[in-house]
Amino acid sequence: MTTDSPIKPETTAGERLRNFLVAMVAIALTVALVLGLRTETAAVSLDKLYAASTPLDVAISNGKPSMVEFYANWCTVCQKMAPDIAEFEQQYADKVNFVMLNVDNTKWLPEMLKYRVDGIPHFVFLNKAGESLAQAIGDQPHTIMASNLEALVTGSPLPHAQTSGQVSQVSPPAAPIGNQDDPRSHGSQVVN
Repeated sequence: MTTDSPIKPETTAGERLRNFLVAMVAIALTVALVLGLRTETAAVSLDKLYAASTPLDVAISNGKPSMVEFYANWCTVCQKMAPDIAEFEQQYADKVNFVMLNVDNTKWLPEMLKYRVDGIPHFVFLNKAGESLAQAIGDQPHTIMASNLEALVTGSPLPHAQTSGQVSQVSPPAAPIGNQDDPRSHGSQVVN
């Protein structure tokens, strides 16, 4: 009796083509998945919130209460809160003005000084007359923001009038201290 030893034949061109196609499909699916996840997480961005926000001068004069957010695109806490802010904006769009002011824009320096913005996000709640009722600084839980907005709409005292959470630290300016052009130097301009 002879036993045939199993000899593996050379891979054929067809098998090589099949393996190549499987590898290409795997790469294509991986790229699609990564791009899809990036698109999903970027659904609510600070730029989109800014584009949909009410200008400050309109908010102060239109007879509706307002929530003003001081933010920056580099602020990780601001980015984290963006989906909640977008949800509140949809929920209260006809009752509350949502105003976004970028601290990197020197145009808003007078407002940053007025409301003593030294950490972001910094939320200022204004009544119908444009007067400041309360402020919240840093990462705010969804329930606290919802309670404050509901009270703002009804004209009730805000239950969380002065709250503080995690903030994005503002780095010192790279320019000499005497240079007042850097919007992040606003903390050194505040007088107690």
